[in-house]
Amino acid sequence: MAKGDWLPIRAAQGTHSRQAHADLPEGTYEREMSKEGFFGPAAFLHHKRPPTGWTSFEGPLRPRAFDLARLNAAEPSPWAAGTVLHNAAIDVRFWKLAQPMPALARNADGDQLLFVHQGEGDVFCDYGRLPYRAGDYLYLPRGTMWRLAPSQPTAILMIEATNTHYKLPDKGLMGGHALFDPALLDTPVMDEAFRAHQDEPGEYRVEVKKRGQVSVVTYPYNPLDAVGWHGDLAAARLNVADIRPVVSHRYHLPPSVHSTFVSDRFVVCTFAPRPFETDPGALKIPFFHNNDDYDEVLFYHAGDFFSRDHIEAGMMTFHPSGFTHGPHPKALKNMLAQPKPATDEYAVMIDTRDPLDVGDAAASVENPAYVDSWKGA
Repeated sequence: MAKGDWLPIRAAQGTHSRQAHADLPEGTYEREMSKEGFFGPAAFLHHKRPPTGWTSFEGPLRPRAFDLARLNAAEPSPWAAGTVLHNAAIDVRFWKLAQPMPALARNADGDQLLFVHQGEGDVFCDYGRLPYRAGDYLYLPRGTMWRLAPSQPTAILMIEATNTHYKLPDKGLMGGHALFDPALLDTPVMDEAFRAHQDEPGEYRVEVKKRGQVSVVTYPYNPLDAVGWHGDLAAARLNVADIRPVVSHRYHLPPSVHSTFVSDRFVVCTFAPRPFETDPGALKIPFFHNNDDYDEVLFYHAGDFFSRDHIEAGMMTFHPSGFTHGPHPKALKNMLAQPKPATDEYAVMIDTRDPLDVGDAAASVENPAYVDSWKGA
């Protein structure tokens, strides 16, 4: 199909601001409608009332929330963890592990990203040993054999890039060292602990997932027996505490500026503590918007989640594309003035270009009252 340009519309009507997300007409609430997430053409509509002031909401477009912390079963295999959300390009699971994995895992369906919500321990893989702790992203390239050995009970958000890869976002004018320096990407080491792991006797099973099915390959020795490696592909670790978010004291930046990893059909962003905007006219909360091209998912890791009521660590919200959403009533009261100087939250956001289906694991821990949490706004 031939590529074209967006329609060259430049227009305005009625009472409106001159700058998006700042200096709103008194008594109005701004709502953004945009193309391609926050990267394409956009319109900014000014409403007399909050756009989420519904009295009822029925049908499959309703926003949903899941308390993943209530998924209490600790599974020995990542492939036994229940699916939370999925489509052809992504598979999201929530996995709890209390003991070292009895078998190795290998994902032949795509690159694997493990976000450590709780716990600490070691991951042993083809490339060596990599310690992990809460707040770590663990990147495992497609085909990597790996095994987690927790020293504390561990809870992990697993995000698979199905049949494709993870890359870093284009940081444009900010430069390649913005958000985090690539030098912070730690790779595994082949140390004494790794060599001791290699020498443990006995049979070893490798559970290989391909096209959603698991095959088991058994070895009479530990197949993590590499003695060295070199190249520009490896497992890697990044902690959210090392992410330095982009901020503007005069303008509320869109969530896409917090992109951490990108894939072909979705993006993974990280919300980390940052100063609130200080300009008197700038919005100091997320703006109302229609993200009509992407489903939006937010996993709450730690802190005080300033834009949502009744949200705790370990919960996940799901806003299907086409759903108008924005801050809850509590946050709306602080639209232009915040009682503290900075946010105090860590969260993982996943925006998918294709609609997501809700898995059985998420449906079992859903909060059906979430759709009503905007009432009164």
